[in-house]
Amino acid sequence: MKRSFLNELYYKAFQTGNRVNTFIAINVLVFLLLGFFTLFDFFSKSAISTTLIHLLALPANLTDFLFHPWTLFTYMFTQRDFLHILFNLLWLYWMGIIFLDFLNNRQLTFLYIAGGVAAGLTFLLLFNLVPFFYSDQALLIGSSGSVFAILTATATLVPNYTLRLLIFGDIRLKYLVAIFIILNLLGLSGGNIGGNLAHLGGGLFGFLYIKALRSGNDWSKLFQRKPKLRVVKNPQPPKDKHTFPNQEYIDSILDKISQSGYNSLTKAEKEALFNAGKQQDQK
Repeated sequence: MKRSFLNELYYKAFQTGNRVNTFIAINVLVFLLLGFFTLFDFFSKSAISTTLIHLLALPANLTDFLFHPWTLFTYMFTQRDFLHILFNLLWLYWMGIIFLDFLNNRQLTFLYIAGGVAAGLTFLLLFNLVPFFYSDQALLIGSSGSVFAILTATATLVPNYTLRLLIFGDIRLKYLVAIFIILNLLGLSGGNIGGNLAHLGGGLFGFLYIKALRSGNDWSKLFQRKPKLRVVKNPQPPKDKHTFPNQEYIDSILDKISQSGYNSLTKAEKEALFNAGKQQDQK
């Protein structure tokens, strides 16, 4: 039985288990909702969209934040400008697909949310602690802090992974991230100080997450579901059960990717990495 167009979109966004699609869908839905009320406000002379923005955006003013603490999470799904959401979601899609080639959905979910929180806290702290940045009217919206956390994490995991960009040609992820960091640092003297601070905060979190992961500390286990206990009588191991490689072996494969790229792996190493990823998804 064929699904309708809307049913197909819903299935891809929320039922396939791919968190990249889920985060893209949530961002698009919020964008469309704000767009609808912006249009409604234009004809009705009301201000519903402005009210929604103040309910969803992260305020730099600490007093406002204390009355709207949920904005530390809602801001990372909120965009108003078409180009803003377009580039954020394109980078989320590209980096998310690469990230999921090596790690799993739980880790991506954690990185998007925790990276966004880290970006928001960076914005809040620096705007209130550094007089140069202070502005009690500033608001932060956009998924770019979360996206930059995923971008930086992916580049830290596989720095020599090569992308082919339309104008610039082939470029390794580590150089791409370095360029973005420089541009954000230069942007601290421009008109989007809050956004640039959030990018840097999210990027730093992504870098630290992968460093911790390489040390055996997976912070994303905070999101791991605890398995339900059940009693099984005389369990028999399945005949086709796979033996997964240990973590040290996987770490050595990731180190090899960092040094020589994914294409340098042997067939056995690629299979081991794939099986380990499947094992993580089943946890």
